[in-house]
Amino acid sequence: MATDLEEFLPDSAFLIDKEAQDWRDAIRLAGKGLADSGFTTDAYTDEMIATVEKMGPYIVIAPGLALAHSRPSDAVLHTGLSWVRLSKAVPFGNKANDPVSLVIGLAGRDENEHLQVMSAIARALSNPQTSSELRKAATPEEIRAILKR
Repeated sequence: MATDLEEFLPDSAFLIDKEAQDWRDAIRLAGKGLADSGFTTDAYTDEMIATVEKMGPYIVIAPGLALAHSRPSDAVLHTGLSWVRLSKAVPFGNKANDPVSLVIGLAGRDENEHLQVMSAIARALSNPQTSSELRKAATPEEIRAILKR
């Protein structure tokens, strides 16, 4: 991914085994990780939810996995990621890939950084073995180590 994963995915960006009532709650958790890490303002969370309301659940990119994001905006302070593993999967409305238990929040400061980070995540998660390991990893350190491979 990036040269220094900790820059894009600090400990404060992880919310492991959290409960969400629905997909909006799950995205709010991803937004909390982004905001707590200084990547976004709370307004970006609302933008991510609005994107799904407008475009549908296209952010569910693989079975059980959503990549929550919105367009670069003034609400994005720095490019970064958040990592939310839900204790109980929730439906997002994507028949092929529901329910979702892993939500990765993505904030890109500009289109180029947004696409770079998004494609790096997609590459890492396209490997079924890696994806399976990421779902089981217990700590931020373990998750970053798997992503760095």
